[in-house]
Amino acid sequence: MKNSIYLLAGVLLFFACKKESNNSTPNTVTNSTNTITCIDNPNINFTSIGTPIGKFGECIKDIDGNVYKTVTIGSQTWMAENLKVSKYNDGTSIPNITDSLDWTKLTTGAWCNYNNSDSLGKIYGKLYNWFTVSPSTNGNKNVCPTDWHIPSKIEWNLLTDGLGGLSVAGGKMKEIGNRNWKTTNSEVTNTAFFNGIPSGIRDYYNGTYGNSNLNCYWWSSTESKITDAWFLYLDNKSSLAYISSDDKPLGISVRCIKDQKY
Repeated sequence: MKNSIYLLAGVLLFFACKKESNNSTPNTVTNSTNTITCIDNPNINFTSIGTPIGKFGECIKDIDGNVYKTVTIGSQTWMAENLKVSKYNDGTSIPNITDSLDWTKLTTGAWCNYNNSDSLGKIYGKLYNWFTVSPSTNGNKNVCPTDWHIPSKIEWNLLTDGLGGLSVAGGKMKEIGNRNWKTTNSEVTNTAFFNGIPSGIRDYYNGTYGNSNLNCYWWSSTESKITDAWFLYLDNKSSLAYISSDDKPLGISVRCIKDQKY
């Protein structure tokens, strides 16, 4: 009898812990100012394992009408999904370049879907070269919604520092499970609710696509030198977050951050 009681208590404790560790976003969030109703993107797992660090908030809409969840992490508020917009927020169109050779010759802003696939674009968001995101090369335009901007390298550092540093931040930023990642390490928790998914790249050298299901990359607005700019990326093998730089014609993802004073 005593053993049965212990067994029952253990089962109840297991399910209680499991329930506590699965923290999901509300299905609908309404922005009272713009009356934006936000429904979970079915392509992304918006849950975490463990106590959440991030907190979901009001949703935002880009000029194309795409709606995004947002998450506050420490003092910063971020888009919780990759950018999908095809226009600057003043309505100016950004060219969609599908030809590989044309992509390698670009010195101005452009976007593409991974493998030129609309269905993958709905999952990963669009890939942009750095000329698209920098006001210094796009005619002082903003690819992010009004009151939002491309994060600087300093703002990426503030995010990862607040998550415990580059050595552990990646695991707190990555989507859990294998819905999008080919494989993930056991330390992935997504407790920041950043929902990082492996959206891959478009190479600047030959215009080909790669690293889908393996890596995700997001631009910063900060140059590392005349030809290169900084970005943050995550891989499928570790909980690390990496800040690196590469050529500006590289096609990678974008996350916007809300304007604020630090």
